[in-house]
Amino acid sequence: MPKHVIDPNKWVNLYSDYLFNYTISRVNDRDIAQDLISDTFLAGLKSMKNFKGEASERTWLISILKRKIIDYYRKINSNKGKAEIRMSYINSEESEGDWLEERVADPSDKTAEDTLVNSELGDAIYDCLEKLPQKQAEVFKMKTILGYDTETICNELEITPSNLWVIIHRARTALAECMEENWF
Repeated sequence: MPKHVIDPNKWVNLYSDYLFNYTISRVNDRDIAQDLISDTFLAGLKSMKNFKGEASERTWLISILKRKIIDYYRKINSNKGKAEIRMSYINSEESEGDWLEERVADPSDKTAEDTLVNSELGDAIYDCLEKLPQKQAEVFKMKTILGYDTETICNELEITPSNLWVIIHRARTALAECMEENWF
């Protein structure tokens, strides 16, 4: 089996689109996806000496990218519980202080207005879904609303995983534009 050789000068031309499609489907933010891909290329350059040639360049870069995506989610999830807590105490017997916990809204305390807004939002999403091309709407519903896994969708619709993610990306972009026009 021939060993694969690395040529970083060709990475952007050969792999950037593939890596972007892979990343955008996982982070759903264009700027973050581009940053992660840049970090991947940089890490690849730094660790070229470790490349054994047992896999293709693309496979090797994807494995680096996967770690970058995991690190990204670890970082944002580790910051979730670190909200700044501010307390101000008043030195009197009448007041025991201004606690953050007392100010946090109770999620079960929904008003009729909240329910109406959620209902209107749902209607707006479904209206926008109806405006999508049939295949995009079908794939989006299966993946996002019904929660089908990639393999099931690909088998049922006879498409490749790459095609699935392109369709999902296009559907999300079109839905975002539609929602911006009709909801916001």
